[in-house]
Amino acid sequence: MKKDLLKLLDLTPEEITAILNKADQLKYEKKHGIAQKYLEGKTLAMIFEKNSTRTRVSFEAGMFQLGGHALFLSGKESQIGRGEPIEDTARVLSRYCDGIMIRTFGQDEVEQLAKYADIPVINGLTDFCHPCQVLADLLTVREHKAVLEGLKLCYIGDGNNMANSLIVGGLKTGMEVSVACPAGYDPDRQVLDFAQSDPAYKFSLHRAPEDAAAGADVIFTDVWASMGQEEEKAVREKAFAGYQVNAELMALANPGCMVQHCLPAHRGEEITAEVFEAHAQEIFDEAENRLHAQKAVMCLLMEDK
Repeated sequence: MKKDLLKLLDLTPEEITAILNKADQLKYEKKHGIAQKYLEGKTLAMIFEKNSTRTRVSFEAGMFQLGGHALFLSGKESQIGRGEPIEDTARVLSRYCDGIMIRTFGQDEVEQLAKYADIPVINGLTDFCHPCQVLADLLTVREHKAVLEGLKLCYIGDGNNMANSLIVGGLKTGMEVSVACPAGYDPDRQVLDFAQSDPAYKFSLHRAPEDAAAGADVIFTDVWASMGQEEEKAVREKAFAGYQVNAELMALANPGCMVQHCLPAHRGEEITAEVFEAHAQEIFDEAENRLHAQKAVMCLLMEDK
């Protein structure tokens, strides 16, 4: 596995599978009370320029369970939020800690941090991608469906960081991927180019959610206005009208189709309360698996470093 986890585009299919297998092992150990001191004495610096519930709690709890310690650094309270160059922050933290997790806006900031850091850097979210979330998503689908290869993954909504990472993660694990977005809200061009780079990849981009959902084995969605886009809420509500996971859409999917949502969910917008509650077990399995997938990433990057 590479030194850093910056985006799923950087990983091979074998590396993604290795993370999922390690997560399976760690989840089993946690459920059976087996001590997990793999990162004893290690420290993870966590930089948050975007607020979070699941990312902070899962990384902090995960480091504790692995025998290590996590340090929370908010953008407002650290020097990075007061204009210190990212390369200087990278070099300082490399002398104090054993790994860095950053949740921020620009992908370029994460890439720059990794360039100058001597310790592993983990992308906890950027506007471009959300690799840790999608690793948890893939883990959850594999738990429920036993396999990934050959399944059809459908995403309905904004072509945002979730869409970008689901496309890459789904295709690299042998899934068919179909996406439905309104015009003007497509996934990133770099990701679309990747999806068309290999004739073995089965990818389709639709305007009609019904076309994307037909024959799906798992349907994903996300909020219409992500963090930092609150001022666009009214415009986005109009653009995304009809891009909702509801009973009618689910009827087009395969029997036993799963539903996944990275949370928080806006019931009545991107998903109905009825569908959310019918698939709540799967959705909260997905939320739990953030813990196990991220522990796997931290172990594979930081153990014995």
